[in-house]
Amino acid sequence: MTVLVAYAPRPEGQAALDKGIEIAKSRNERLVVVNASPGGQQEDPSKADVLDVERVEALLASSGIKAEFVQYVRGKSAVSEIEDLVESLHVSLLVIGLRKRSPVGKLIMGSVAQDILLSVSCPVLAVKAP
Repeated sequence: MTVLVAYAPRPEGQAALDKGIEIAKSRNERLVVVNASPGGQQEDPSKADVLDVERVEALLASSGIKAEFVQYVRGKSAVSEIEDLVESLHVSLLVIGLRKRSPVGKLIMGSVAQDILLSVSCPVLAVKAP
């Protein structure tokens, strides 16, 4: 089985990563960390840059568990990429980070976390940054 972490280079992404490592260790499961962005012309703050990818890969290498980092920038939404991974990897748990947003912000912008919660077929653990 696999623990999947949906990672974005923000405090809530780091909180999800830390919790995912902890859970994968305790369950003796493989850990896959995914960073997904549709790409395109606009800059996407959810896309990890080269330095952040290297930092996460070093953290995974030193974690003592079987772990890998994958990044997808191929025109699909982050939700679609996560849904595909949940099905193909037989994910036992998906860990996502939550950020605080105003009610108006949620209404206007939508919520990736909500879309994930409503669409994946595995348990989801949502964590907040400290």
